[in-house]
Amino acid sequence: MRDDWLKGRLAYLQGLKAPSDHQRLLLLLAEKPDRTPEDERKLTALVHAEKAAERAQKARANAARIVNAEKLAARKARDRELYNAAGLMILAGLVDSRTGMPLLDRGELLGALMELSRVAPEDERKAQWKRKGDTLLAEKMKG
Repeated sequence: MRDDWLKGRLAYLQGLKAPSDHQRLLLLLAEKPDRTPEDERKLTALVHAEKAAERAQKARANAARIVNAEKLAARKARDRELYNAAGLMILAGLVDSRTGMPLLDRGELLGALMELSRVAPEDERKAQWKRKGDTLLAEKMKG
């Protein structure tokens, strides 16, 4: 088992452009034909260190995969919300569903949306808009 792992790892280390000091020593000791007991002790210690480094490298790669998967999931959720917002603009007749282009002048549309964002939460118009919007959404969900 150790010999198989060591052969594979030595091949990997030989392919490195800049092996570390302990990796270079591991390569030298492994290739040495007449190792002394002291050389064997050093080789064993270096093999243990290299196995630990390999495990650490795999753990870092696994952690990076987890972090990247989390970032991807967050980005997909954000994108989905943006598509849903665009869908609402299409339902409202503000954006062409085929081209994705606004049906109003961009400045006019942005100005209207800015005014909408400034309406107080307790304003009765917001309750009216919500009723109308909920009705249209319910109709679209049925059909």
